[in-house]
Amino acid sequence: MEPETLYQQLNGEDGLRALVNRFYQLMDELPEAKGVRNLHPPDITGSAEKLFKFLSGFLGGPQLYTSEYGHPRLRARHLPFKIGKQEHDEWLLCMEQALSETVSEQTLHDTLLSYFRRTADHMRNQSE
Repeated sequence: MEPETLYQQLNGEDGLRALVNRFYQLMDELPEAKGVRNLHPPDITGSAEKLFKFLSGFLGGPQLYTSEYGHPRLRARHLPFKIGKQEHDEWLLCMEQALSETVSEQTLHDTLLSYFRRTADHMRNQSE
């Protein structure tokens, strides 16, 4: 029997949507996330859907992003945006809180947080 993927451990589409939706709600709500929020369009529905599709495949679920947009090329797709320490920290603030609110299983929470921290570090394209 195959081990459960992170996507399955997260309760599949429902759990992943809850995480992504809360992440973007926090980005809208938290004044300390204003810098990273300003990198997004006024309507973040499209951004939320792209993150959901990317994370679906990244976490072992359906490869929704790749089938629609091709290889994610995350860093290349984000190069037009200034992502320095502030944006990195603000993005992680929202993701850490979203994880804390939506993922109660500690091992899964810690594993996902580790992935997100590495990804946020990789996305930085500005040196301070």
